[in-house]
Amino acid sequence: MTASTFAPGLVVRGFTPPLALADFKLIAFDMDSTLINIECIDEIADAVGKKAEVAAITEATMRGEIRDFKESLTRRVALLQGVPVAALQQVYDERLRLNPGASELVAACKAAGLKVLLVSGGFTFFANRVRDRLGIDFTRSNLLDEADGVLTGRVVPQAWGDICDGAEKRRTLLEVASLLGAVPAQCIAVGDGANDLPMMGEAGLSVAYHAKPKVREQAMVSIETGGLDRLLELLRR
Repeated sequence: MTASTFAPGLVVRGFTPPLALADFKLIAFDMDSTLINIECIDEIADAVGKKAEVAAITEATMRGEIRDFKESLTRRVALLQGVPVAALQQVYDERLRLNPGASELVAACKAAGLKVLLVSGGFTFFANRVRDRLGIDFTRSNLLDEADGVLTGRVVPQAWGDICDGAEKRRTLLEVASLLGAVPAQCIAVGDGANDLPMMGEAGLSVAYHAKPKVREQAMVSIETGGLDRLLELLRR
């Protein structure tokens, strides 16, 4: 698909704006570095002096250089063994911020009748709090195991599976769409890393937000400057 610069910092390929927001029924967001400003696992690792080690793995994974997300996450979570559970609240309070335009975009989508899904390779501790702040309808994310007030370095299997990776993000998008009586073409998927590409590939509108090069190249919309609400420049309300 040929890409064109619709406006400074806003690249579009494969369609001519505007689209009607009301033609969509679901918008799915990645969380870390998409809805929020940090990679939570990197900041948790900082509590035990392992941020650089964990962040290097995270960065390589998001660029698509480490292709097995489950193996990557398992390696990184193992490095969190012994982190006090209280450190999660500290990360949330002191470091986590919503990315610019997140509240505005979610509010506009909800006003147009869309349901909102947060589907993350990150953790329920943060996903549930972001859900509550933004009024998000559905979430899926990974659950950190803990015992005696510290993290064990493992992820807890849940009813849907063990780890929310790219394949699970895709499956969740399709599952929630089906629940809503929607087809994939009526879904929007927003992400920044390689593990977002499977769900973005299914959606009728795929959006890269300040994303890795591989993701920017494959998305129908790439927001390269400004906030998430820049998507509304392309959607007729």
